[in-house]
Amino acid sequence: MTKWLLLCAVSLSLYAVEIPIKHAEKRAFGTSVTLNSQIVQLSNAKQSVMSLVDGHIEHYYVTAGHSVTKGEKMVLIESIVVSKMTAEYISNKKQLKAQEQNYRATKKLYDKGMASMQELNAQSMQKNVLLAKLNALSSQLKTLEIDTTQLKEATANFTLYAHSDGVVSEILQPVHSSIKADTPIISIVKKQAFYLKSFLPLAYASKVRIGQKIVLRHHGRNIVSHVTQILPKVDSATQRIVLLSSIEEETQNLYINAYVPATLYFDATRSYVAVEKSALSFFQNEWVIFVPTEDEHEEHAGHDHGTHNEHEDHTGHDHATHDDHDDHVDAGHEEHNEDKVPYTLRVVNIIAEDDHYVALQGIHEGDAYVSDKSYYVKSMLLKSSLGGHGH
Repeated sequence: MTKWLLLCAVSLSLYAVEIPIKHAEKRAFGTSVTLNSQIVQLSNAKQSVMSLVDGHIEHYYVTAGHSVTKGEKMVLIESIVVSKMTAEYISNKKQLKAQEQNYRATKKLYDKGMASMQELNAQSMQKNVLLAKLNALSSQLKTLEIDTTQLKEATANFTLYAHSDGVVSEILQPVHSSIKADTPIISIVKKQAFYLKSFLPLAYASKVRIGQKIVLRHHGRNIVSHVTQILPKVDSATQRIVLLSSIEEETQNLYINAYVPATLYFDATRSYVAVEKSALSFFQNEWVIFVPTEDEHEEHAGHDHGTHNEHEDHTGHDHATHDDHDDHVDAGHEEHNEDKVPYTLRVVNIIAEDDHYVALQGIHEGDAYVSDKSYYVKSMLLKSSLGGHGH
């Protein structure tokens, strides 16, 4: 009895679920091939942070594996060269200010006829020389990302900043070490600079095109890339064509040099009857889809027929009262029909597929099918096969 009640409860919960129904339609498919691919980065995807002047590494603001954004502090450097440059800049700035005052005083005297043109020109030349030196120093300090507008006194320290978003790949120089100009200090891998290097059999050489899609399955989701280069030389080790495809979407936990399976989709060339991938189910060691039974499809027509029968039963009521046994049999049959699963399975063969649809052999265009939640239908069928009526 308990088992029967439990089965009834399960039946009610299963039948209460709304099962989506769609119709098979023709869709264009291209052939696809599974590739062995490698996650790589091109040489221009890596960036070395380096100092433009000799100096001494005082402090790192980042560590290996640290994600950085453009403009973020990377390393603090102390440099005698910078100390001299900033001191000279402040000195020239003060001299220029004094020279401008001298020039204005000489100009007033010249306007009054108390100074010669030669004296005025000499003051102007001295001012221009100091201004040129100041501009040169300002440009050099700006290259070192030192803001001269905030510079009030000489300093030996300056900071190197990240020039793009990325991940710190390696700290190349130890802290407190002395470095020469243009010495790489930190290695950064730019974000979103991953490529797939895929190896394609020569048999597909005539089918591959720039722009075709290669899909990498990573951590339970599809990562889409598109072919950007077809290298002119085959790989010597595998004797296969080498394809480079750019990974365009933001991803996490991709590891350089890792080998991964991927699928190359060629351009669509043929049309097949297809269903949504979510309709496929593996049932009793075969690929199947679930379709409504004919009774379910003709439900509305059945309602009309039932109304006519009810009228006949009403007119023949006296006769029916003499056949209680038949009524009991009919009631039992009706109860059995109510419990009947309104879906059946159809065994199919997969012909082709893309990201969302699968082409099947064993279904016709326009056929109704369960497009999702097929596990509910599978549960109904399993329950029915196990004797869900409680007999």
